[in-house]
Amino acid sequence: MASSRISKGRNLKKSGSSSKLKDLPPPPPGSNNNDHRKYDLSDLELLKTVGTGTFGRVLLTRDKRTKDYMALKVLTIADIIKLKQEDHVRDEKAILSIINHPFIIKLHWTYHNDTFLYMLLEYACGGELFTYLRNSGHFKDETSRFYAMEIISAIDYLHKENIVYRDLKPENILLDLEGHVKLTDFGFAKKLVDNRTWTLCGTPEYLAPEIIQSKGHGKAVDWWALGILIYEMLAGFPPFYDENPFGIYEKILACKIDWPKSIGAKPKKLIHGLLVIDRTKRLGCMRAGSADIKNAEWFENIDWDHVRERQLTPPIVPKLSHPGDTRNFDEYPEENWQSAPSVKADVLKLFKDF
Repeated sequence: MASSRISKGRNLKKSGSSSKLKDLPPPPPGSNNNDHRKYDLSDLELLKTVGTGTFGRVLLTRDKRTKDYMALKVLTIADIIKLKQEDHVRDEKAILSIINHPFIIKLHWTYHNDTFLYMLLEYACGGELFTYLRNSGHFKDETSRFYAMEIISAIDYLHKENIVYRDLKPENILLDLEGHVKLTDFGFAKKLVDNRTWTLCGTPEYLAPEIIQSKGHGKAVDWWALGILIYEMLAGFPPFYDENPFGIYEKILACKIDWPKSIGAKPKKLIHGLLVIDRTKRLGCMRAGSADIKNAEWFENIDWDHVRERQLTPPIVPKLSHPGDTRNFDEYPEENWQSAPSVKADVLKLFKDF
C-alpha cells in the first residue's frame, strides 16, 4: 500500500525556516503563462528543493527568459522501474496533459533523458494545507467549508472527465499565492475505461472500503476520501486511525465514528452521507451525482459558479514576500541527486512519449 511519492507522509514537521530565496525579486508583471511553450533544461535555473519522495524531488525553478517561478518534478527512472511504478508515472503525465481547472496544478512541459523524467509544473507557493492544519490543530467551520468547496469543484471536474484521483489528503492540497486550492500529485490518478479499476493504492487513513476489500473501485472512492478530509479538517485528526495499518482497515470497515464537538450538525450530516460503506448509497454516487453533495445544508446559498471562478475570499492568505518565496515548505538537504544511474535504451522505450 503506497502513499504519495513526492509529498511527505503523515510524519509531523514544522514549516521550513527562511532562506535567501525570499530576497529574490518577483517576476515582472505580464509574464506569459508558458502554456504550449517548448522548454529545454538549460532554460531553467534550479534554485532549491521544496519536496522529496521515493522516486525523486521537486525543485523550485526560475525561467531564465520570463523570470517566472515554476516547480520541476524530477523522478529517477531506475527507482521507478525497481518499484514497478512506470504505469502510475505515465498515467500522471497523460492525465495532467489533458486537464485544465483552476484548482488543479498545471503541467507546462515534460522531458526525459536516460536518467530522469522531468515534469515542469505550476509553483503553488503557499505550501501544503497539511502544514496549516497541523499548525492550527483544526480548522473552523467556515475555513473547512471553503476548502471543501474548492476541492469538490476539482473532483467533480475530474469525474466528468472520467478520471478518478485516488489520493486526496491534506498533503496533496497546495495553496497558491492568494490562498486558493491547487490539487497536486496525480501519480495515483487514473482514466477509467469501464468505470472500475483494481489497483491497490492510496493512503491508509483515506482508503474507501471497496479498495480494502479488493472489489474493484471507481469514482466513489474520491467522495469517501472527501468525507475523511472534511472530518480531519474540522477535528484535527482522521476518523479512523490506528498505529497499525491493518487496524485502520478494520476500523474503516466497521465505520464507527466518534464525533468531536468541533464538528457541527450540518457538516456532520454531510460526512455521514459520504462515509457510507455501500457505495451505491454514498453521496456523489447516486442518480443526482455530485449535486447531492453541492446541495447539502452545509453549502446552503453557495453559488458554485462563483466557487469555480475563484470569487470567494480564501480564509488563509499565505505569508509571502514574492511568488518565489519558499518559507511555506520544509528545508531539504541539497545532496548530489543528479548522480543517479542511467538506464538502458530498452527501458527508455517505456517512456518514449514522456
